[in-house]
Amino acid sequence: MHQWLILAMFAQVLLTLVVMVIMGRRRFAAARNKQIKMQQFATMDLDNAPESVQVAGRNFINQFEIPVLFYVAVLTALITQTTGYAFTALAWGFVLLRLAHTVVHISSNHLKTRYYLFLFGCITVLAMWIMLMLRML
Repeated sequence: MHQWLILAMFAQVLLTLVVMVIMGRRRFAAARNKQIKMQQFATMDLDNAPESVQVAGRNFINQFEIPVLFYVAVLTALITQTTGYAFTALAWGFVLLRLAHTVVHISSNHLKTRYYLFLFGCITVLAMWIMLMLRML
């Protein structure tokens, strides 16, 4: 189980890095196309940047919000040796939900779909924490 949980964390890290590359490419393309000025990067004042640039930046920031609770839950389960099939399945479910959320967010940005993917991801992390707490008690 341990290796599958570590792989799930790696997949989430990889997703974060892919979003970072997408964000960077969109920012530099916007600067190259004179949609934003390079000087705006000095203060990261990108409020007037194209929507695709802002969305990629916001999604990158999202990768350091709820996923932090995921990382801590997995690491805690590994340290306390309270892993199992269900916990591992929830971990991978979370990663897949984050991937789907990212795809929707940086493409169509369909709000209802994005909201439900985000909500189910949060519920998944909550379930991981509840399972962890029940196993520790």
